[in-house]
This record gives sequence, structure tokens and C-alpha cells, in this order.
Amino acid sequence: MCPNCRAFITTSDKVCPYCGERVGARAIDVRSPGEIAGGLIPHAYFTTILILIINAGLFIATWSMSRTFGENPTLWAFGGKFGPSIFQQHEWWRLITAGFLHGGLLHIAMNSWVLYDLGAQVEQIYGTPRFLVIYFLGTVGGFYLSARLNPMVLSVGSSAGLMGLIGAMIAFGVANRSSVGRAIRNFYARWVVYIIAFGLIPAFAVDNWAHIGGLLAGFAMGYVAGIPARSSYSREVFWRASAGVCIVLTVFSFWLMYRHFPSPGQLR
Repeated sequence: MCPNCRAFITTSDKVCPYCGERVGARAIDVRSPGEIAGGLIPHAYFTTILILIINAGLFIATWSMSRTFGENPTLWAFGGKFGPSIFQQHEWWRLITAGFLHGGLLHIAMNSWVLYDLGAQVEQIYGTPRFLVIYFLGTVGGFYLSARLNPMVLSVGSSAGLMGLIGAMIAFGVANRSSVGRAIRNFYARWVVYIIAFGLIPAFAVDNWAHIGGLLAGFAMGYVAGIPARSSYSREVFWRASAGVCIVLTVFSFWLMYRHFPSPGQLR
């Protein structure tokens, strides 16, 4: 990947054919496997792995509690999206906490697989601060649209944030006006078609409104965010500060979830 314009180039290129930047061996190796486990784990990035660990920990906690109180009451207690709780009880933190919860082993396994691969790619292209903002706003945007258009259904899952990342990759492909950019845009556009089509199957009970909301928010953020290689110092300070705000809001949301956690009698 070119260190200047982030376009994908071949290993034989000494000068980027898109922007004219001279590249060296270190720039060519940007997309090489990560250092974890001697390269056995490709594209290993701290932020992506951390989100996976948080999701797994919350899944274990909700799975254990759901054996006593049932799945839906447990997911609601841990901050699942539910329209009346958000708009009538003003529990806006549910728009964030819902993105870290999952309703079953297959649910978290599929989302973790996508996050492990896609999250690392987005983090590599956009950098960690933008990645965090895109993922955060994809989650909030997805569950907000779901709460508005599908309010009476309890909804959870990291797929809203994942659709935000997909939207950002499509935006990157749109902004990168090259054959590689078109390939990236078309590749992830096909992902969107597959995911939305999968969500139309009633048996899987997929929240497509959360997917659509996350996709739109991610595309908008990806389009306006730009990439670090084309940025200035002041813009990078802004994105680091924005990422910090997203982290603080996420931690605060889980603290509010803890404060509002219902008693066992309220869950029965």
C-alpha cells in the first residue's frame, strides 16, 4: 500500500502509479501479517482484539445469567436496544451497550469472525482513532434507526458497528478513484447485498434497520474522515480527541447500565 495515497500497488512498484510517491521496502510490507503468534494470526491489531475480548466477556456473562432469567430479560438488563426504554425511559446509553451484546453462540461467532478480519483492515487504512469513531457511530446510528423504525423488538449485536466499517470501506473505494478503489467498493457493496438479503429471511430474526443505519453512518464518516496519510497534524489531533470521547462515552454507558441494572425480581 502506498504510504502517501494508500492505494494498493504491486511489490515491483518503486513509484506509486497513482500519486507519484516513491516507495520503499517498508511501505511495500504494510499489509504483511501481524506479529502475533509469529505471523500465524494475520492483521492482528490491538483495538480489534480488545473489542473481541470485551464482546466475549459480555457474552459469557449474559449466557450464564440467561440460564436463570431467560435470554431476552438478560439482554435487556445488560443494555439491549429496546425502543420504549430508550425513548420513554431516556436510557440512551442502550444505543451503545447493545453493540457489545450477542444473543447466541452462532451470533457472536459470525460477528467475531467478520470483526477479526474486517476490523483489522479498517484500522490499518483509517488508523485507530478513525476506526474507533466509525465503529462507535456505526453502532449508535444503527441502533438509533432500529429503535425508531423497529422499536418493540429487542435487538443486540456488533453487526451495526460492523456495517459502519463496511460503509467506511465503500467510502474509501469511492474516494480512491483507481481500479483498486473500484474493486474495494464493489467487493464491499456485494457484502452489503448479501447481508441485507440474509436479513430478509424471517427465520434468522436479523435487525436489518440496525444494519442499514450502521452502514449509512459508517459511509458518511468514512467519506469525510479521510486517511492519516493525507491528513495534517491538527486533523490527527482532532481524530484522537474524538476517539477519546467515544471511549469515554462507551465506558460511561456501561456505568449507566450498571446503575440501572434491574433486581432479580424485576427480571422474573
